[in-house]
Amino acid sequence: MKLVIFDVDGTLIDSQHHIHHAMSHAFQAAGLTPLPQSEVLGIVGLSLPVAVARLAPETDEPTQSRIVQGYKDSFMSARKAAPAPLYPGARDCLDALSARDDLLLAVATGKSRRGLRAMIEAHGLEGRFVSLQTADDHPSKPHPSMLEAVLAETGAEAGDAVMIGDTAFDIEMAVAAGMPGFGVAWGYHPVAALHDAGAALVAPDFPALTAAITEWAA
Repeated sequence: MKLVIFDVDGTLIDSQHHIHHAMSHAFQAAGLTPLPQSEVLGIVGLSLPVAVARLAPETDEPTQSRIVQGYKDSFMSARKAAPAPLYPGARDCLDALSARDDLLLAVATGKSRRGLRAMIEAHGLEGRFVSLQTADDHPSKPHPSMLEAVLAETGAEAGDAVMIGDTAFDIEMAVAAGMPGFGVAWGYHPVAALHDAGAALVAPDFPALTAAITEWAA
């Protein structure tokens, strides 16, 4: 049995506008100037407190806490108004992989548990994933804790698992856990950064990713 572990934001769903809007709102509410979208997307994948500390390193802890809460409130409102869409081909990929009896699917994400479950419900993905690991229960990526928990839950070995993600944090986490990391080119970090982090490959689209996973599983 092989195990395929997916990141969410920037990998399965395109949440960049929600993320930038929520962070801009949070910064403004804290009396700070909003940051460019490219800078905000650079921290996607990190746990929220770690991300905010990187984006606003000169602010004190109470201010960072206000930004974190402001982000959560704004993101939740935006998500309820219009859930972030799946990337083209994502559902077909999940359908193809979950139909196989030799693969298990899981999630390792910097999202909160509440945010992940809302995403799964919004897109009708219930029952697809055997393990759901979120920022609520682990150190921030690239610490391998999330992947170690997936392995423990499923009984899989690291050599029989692969991490799929769009950021260098995902790939670094995979390397730290002793498993290959497959990058995706449509997410929030440059392809070069994924290769530099140690990606075994970077898929240009979901059909190519599905083919790469199929080849790896064989």
